[in-house]
Amino acid sequence: MKTPDSRFYCPLISVGTIILDENESSHAVRVCRAVNGEILQLCDGLGHYADATITKADAKACEVRVDTVEDAPLKRPRLNLGIACLKDDALEEVVFHAAQTETDSIIFLRTDYSQEPKNSDLKKTVRRAELKSLVSLKQSKKPWMTRIEGPIEFDKWLKDYQGDLILCDIDGERKLDINEGAAENSDAKPVTLLVGPEGGFSPREIEAIKTFQNGKVHLLNLGNTRLRARTAAIIALGKIL
Repeated sequence: MKTPDSRFYCPLISVGTIILDENESSHAVRVCRAVNGEILQLCDGLGHYADATITKADAKACEVRVDTVEDAPLKRPRLNLGIACLKDDALEEVVFHAAQTETDSIIFLRTDYSQEPKNSDLKKTVRRAELKSLVSLKQSKKPWMTRIEGPIEFDKWLKDYQGDLILCDIDGERKLDINEGAAENSDAKPVTLLVGPEGGFSPREIEAIKTFQNGKVHLLNLGNTRLRARTAAIIALGKIL
């Protein structure tokens, strides 16, 4: 049997014996049919990896042995995605795709034109989005799990934010290089890509973004067609990364 070609999530990786949780144990033993002596690749979503040898192939509590823990060669990503709250399952769809890329966090923003119920705390949506991010972490084999934040009022978030902004705008550049000069600068600021709801940000919000004082503001052109919000987020990430 071939060693499973996927990563298994373990929030506390350390040298010694580790027991995987029931979900990861079931995936390894029942789905991948892993047996004693085989190697599983563990990750914690915080920049650490380990090859773990199965010592007890239990579908409810798989026991593994870790001899060495490795650090990821890359630093945590600088790029974040701030997206307006959307209706239906659109936010989960965005997270599923965006969290496969080197995106540090996805912030759900309550904007003037947000489409979610205003009295909702979006707890279920946030929890489902966190699960999507976990699945994407393991599938993409990246070292850092994309964090899910919010929902938060856009004005409050913008007031507290320190870093650069990218706003999708018809007059913007066709492609941006956010990493230019960042490799030599250990204090490089975070960068947040802003995507509004269907219909975009309100004129008031656009003005607040373009006059932002706590970092640089970049404008990014996504092409000549009108895009749904969920599509715009992924297209924009593709132009930046």
